Amino acid sequence: MTRVPAYRLNDGTTIPGLGLGTWPLSDSEAEAAVGSALRIGYRLIDTATNYRNETGTGRGITRSDVPREDIVVTTKLPGRDHGHESTLRSFEESRTRLGLEYVDLYLIHWPLPRVDKYVDSWKAMIKLREEGLIRSIGVSNFTPAQIDRLEQETGVLPAVNQIELHPLLPQDELRAFGTGKNIVTESWSPLGRGGDLLGDPAIRSVAERHGVSPAQAVLRWHIQLGALPIPKSADPGRQRENFAVFDFELDEVDMAAVGDRTGRRLGGDPDRHEEF
Repeated sequence: MTRVPAYRLNDGTTIPGLGLGTWPLSDSEAEAAVGSALRIGYRLIDTATNYRNETGTGRGITRSDVPREDIVVTTKLPGRDHGHESTLRSFEESRTRLGLEYVDLYLIHWPLPRVDKYVDSWKAMIKLREEGLIRSIGVSNFTPAQIDRLEQETGVLPAVNQIELHPLLPQDELRAFGTGKNIVTESWSPLGRGGDLLGDPAIRSVAERHGVSPAQAVLRWHIQLGALPIPKSADPGRQRENFAVFDFELDEVDMAAVGDRTGRRLGGDPDRHEEF
């Protein structure tokens, strides 16, 4: 089985260096996808309340032969539940749907600065971590200013910031900020959306030189940036392909060829996007 390097988080726990995303799978699709991924060797599974597949994701985990303690399970707080008490309630609902005694990593899905309750939610998450119901807490789609505010008001930094990151949006400044704060950067939509990125001639050329697929070349680019990609796939063959990215290495020319393109965001702007 492929050995996946692990990151040590700033709270002392560890997380595998590659995971499985589950958006936008249904419950039944998520159950099957998680089951096959765990058989292949994945040990990091990512879901969210707003993916509406926590139940299926949980079934895939609990029905697996892989020991629970070997799996890192991530879910996320939706915008409609920002606030201290609503965060506590929302987390318990997620934990019930997952069918798990604890969650390894709980993230605030989006900051929703207009609502301005993410600090209250963060305080609730600190409480849940202290109670042992969550192993690690983090954020998703947060800016440096928003993370600084969490630290200033609570003294606790996120362990992870999960952000849109792919060759069209390499997020150099945000990644550097995370490195400086010892926050692991996770990449959502690491392969972009649709086939345009993977059909790019420069990326295909890099892949051909290494005898790998364009998706493998892009995922390797993430890993060498120090980011943690969580590609979604429900297909076992594609899952195996995405997982087989630890036995080759890109050189500086390859890295530049993959990442040298006009930056553009495919998802929401964290300062404006509202996800409830």
